[in-house]
Amino acid sequence: MSFVSRFSLGLVTLAVVLSQAARAEEVQVAVAANFTAPMQEIAAEFEKHTGHKAILSFGSTGKFYTQIVNDAPFEVFLAADDTTPAKLEKEQHTVAGSRFTYAIGTLVLWSAKEDFVDDNGDVLKGTFAHLAIANPKTAPYGTAAIEALTKLGLKDALEAKIVQGENIAQAHQFISSGNAELGFVALSQVYKDGKITGGSAWIVPAELHEPIRQDAVILTKGRDNPAASALADYLKGGKATAIIKSYGYGL
Repeated sequence: MSFVSRFSLGLVTLAVVLSQAARAEEVQVAVAANFTAPMQEIAAEFEKHTGHKAILSFGSTGKFYTQIVNDAPFEVFLAADDTTPAKLEKEQHTVAGSRFTYAIGTLVLWSAKEDFVDDNGDVLKGTFAHLAIANPKTAPYGTAAIEALTKLGLKDALEAKIVQGENIAQAHQFISSGNAELGFVALSQVYKDGKITGGSAWIVPAELHEPIRQDAVILTKGRDNPAASALADYLKGGKATAIIKSYGYGL
C-alpha cells in the first residue's frame, strides 16, 4: 500500500472515530441492587462497543419508583420486578413500547460459612441467631423471601430472627460480614460461571415464590437520548445476554 493510500485510510479511520465520539452520549440508569455485578460488566462492554457511557445508580426498586415519580434524572430503569415498570408505564413515566424482560431472577439461601447451608434448606429449622432479607416493602427479592418462608410454614417461627436490609445488597452485606449467619439473596450475588463463589447455598425452588421477572424500561427523560435506546437494544443482544446468564439469571 502506498503512502498516499495509507494516509487516506488513516484519515478515514480518524474521521470515523471522531464521528463516533461526537455522537457519544451519557445515559443515567437506575439499576436494581441484585443486578449490580452483571450491569457493571455490561456497561463497560456497552461503552466499548457504542461509545455511549452508562452512569449507574444501584438501589431498591421501590425507592427508585419513588424517586422517578418525583422527577429524578433517570433515563433507563432496570427493576427487580415487572410490576413496578408496568406501574410507571401506566402512569405515563415511560416511553411507550419500551418495556421488556431482561432477566429472570433466582432466590437463594446463602451463608458466608462453608457447609452451613445444606442442599435442602433444612438449616432454617436449626439453630441460628439472625436471618437476613431485603425489605419486602421495597425489594422484590425480599417479597420472594417472605413468600418462600410462608410456603415452608416457617415465617412465624423465624420472624424474631429476621433482620432487614434496605435492599438486597445490604442483606448480602449483613451475611458476608457475619452479622447474620445466613439469609436470602439473589443468586447473582454469590454465583459466577456455573458455581457458587464462596460460602454455602441452597437455591430456593421456583414454586415457593412468584416468578422474579425483572423488566427494563426507557423513562420519559430518556426519550430523546440515543444512548438510552442504544442501551435497551444492547441489553437484548448476545454479548449482554451471555453476561446475564453467567450470573445465574434466566432469560
